[in-house]
Amino acid sequence: MPATKAAQLKYIASLVAECHKCSLFKTAINHVPGDGNPEADIVFIGEAPGEQEDKQGLPFVGNSGKLLDKLLATIRIDRSEVFICNILKHRPPNNRDPMPDEIRVCTPFLKAQLKIIAPKIIITLGRFSMKFLFPDESISRIHGQIRNISWQGLPLVIIPVYHPSAGLRNGAMLQALQKDFLSIGKFLEKIQ
Repeated sequence: MPATKAAQLKYIASLVAECHKCSLFKTAINHVPGDGNPEADIVFIGEAPGEQEDKQGLPFVGNSGKLLDKLLATIRIDRSEVFICNILKHRPPNNRDPMPDEIRVCTPFLKAQLKIIAPKIIITLGRFSMKFLFPDESISRIHGQIRNISWQGLPLVIIPVYHPSAGLRNGAMLQALQKDFLSIGKFLEKIQ
């Protein structure tokens, strides 16, 4: 394994590029392993690349990404300070929900990324990424809650929030997202 975190993440990205463990690689234009600061204290995890992400090979660059950027700006965080990725590393056709077998074969890449980065805080965007860490919970019940867990030997703060795409479709979810991000901002101010 390469020495630096950046080189290790690049190596994981090369494995994602070669992955044929599910059929998503057949319909995707690009693999979307993740992007951002390898030394980040905060990692955002979404569910899967959308159309723009598939075209550009980068996470959260479409409309959901624009909303995420606005939410980050409200808590004075620049994208360059964090790492952003998804549960799935290839776009599902027509932006359909991730299938259980796709999640199963893709999460080892995510686990490897998290072990390399060793963040202090993970913010899950939507129910699929929340279920990765809290399989028996409901996003509508725990969004915005700050949870301390030990995961794979890492002490982590996990904060589940709605996916930005839900906020684009539903005004009440957008308000919940905005409120949750304000809570995240207050939490970050306390711990800095």
